Amino acid sequence: MSSCVTTPETGPAPRAGGAQAPAAVPVSGARSRRGEPRTYDFRRPTKLSREHVRVMQIAQEGFARQATTILTTFLRTGARFELAGVEQFSYDDYVKTLPDPVFITTFTIEPMAGKGMIAFPLDIAMAMVDHLLGGSGAAAQPNRPMTAMETTITTHLLERLLAEFATSFGTITELQPAMLGFEYNPQLAQAAAGSDTVMVATFAMAVGAREGEATLVLPFSSFAQSLNNAASPQLSESALRKRKKAAEALTARLNLVPVDVSVRFAPLSVSSADLLSLAVGDVVLLRHPRDSPLEVTTNDTTFAYAIASNHRRRRLAASIVPTPHAAVKDTA
Repeated sequence: MSSCVTTPETGPAPRAGGAQAPAAVPVSGARSRRGEPRTYDFRRPTKLSREHVRVMQIAQEGFARQATTILTTFLRTGARFELAGVEQFSYDDYVKTLPDPVFITTFTIEPMAGKGMIAFPLDIAMAMVDHLLGGSGAAAQPNRPMTAMETTITTHLLERLLAEFATSFGTITELQPAMLGFEYNPQLAQAAAGSDTVMVATFAMAVGAREGEATLVLPFSSFAQSLNNAASPQLSESALRKRKKAAEALTARLNLVPVDVSVRFAPLSVSSADLLSLAVGDVVLLRHPRDSPLEVTTNDTTFAYAIASNHRRRRLAASIVPTPHAAVKDTA
C-alpha cells in the first residue's frame, strides 16, 4: 500500500500504484524537490531519521566545502560542489534516476562493510580531464568511456576527494576509503543489492561553465550504529531528569492500558468437513488432559497458566499456577 504526502502549495497528489518510490526524508537545503508532494512506500519504511539526516548533512557539507577547494585547485578554474539534500532510497530506485552513460566511481569504506559510490555527468568528467591537461574544458566532450590514460589522470583527483571524504566523516566513524574502479552504465555498477537501503547525498556540481548533479551513495546498514551514536546529544543534568520523568510517566500510563486476557483449553485442530458438520448436541473432544492447567493468553500469546476456581463462591475465577515445564523441573 502506498500513499502520498501533500503540501499546501501543490494540493493532493494521486496515489501511487505499484511503482517502487523512494522513501525520502526532505532536507531544508534541497532545492529541486522543495514544495513537491512526497511519495511514501509503507512496504519500505523510512530508516533515515531526521537526527540521522542532520548528522549526515553536517558531514556532507564539510566534504562539499573541501571538494570545492580541491576541484578549484586541481583544475585551475571556477568549481562548485554544494550539498542539495540527503535522502533514503532503495539501491534499485536510486539507479533508475541515473542517466546512461554516467561517470561512476566505486570505493570501499573500510573498516565498514559494503561499498560507496560517486556519480556525476560524463561530460563534466571529460571536461575535468581537459582541464587537468591544460585545456579550457569548453569544447564539446566525447560521450564514451575514458581511455586508460584519461582514467589514470582522473584517479589522482578522485583519491584526493576520497581522502577529504574520510576526514569529513571522522566525526561519525573512522573510514579508510579506497577506489575500486570506474563504470559508465548504472546497471553494471553493483555497489549494493537492489533492495538495500542507501543514503544518497545530492550535490549541485559545476566545473567552469558546465553544471550538473553529483551524488554520493553510502549503505545505510553499515552506518546505522555510527549514526545512532553520533545523533545522541550530550544532555545536561536537567534535561536528563526531564527525560527520566517523562519515561516514568509513560511507563505509568502504559501500566493502566486495558488488555484483553483469555483463559482457554489447549487449541484443537479439526478438519473443515468436521467443522461444517457440527450440529446441536454433538460432542467435541478437546483432548485436554484433566491434570493440565489452562492457558492464560493475550493477543493469542500464552504468558501464564491457571486452574479453574471461584471467587467468593459466586464467580468463576482462574488461579495462576506454575508453568508445566517449571513443575516438571522442580520434581526432577
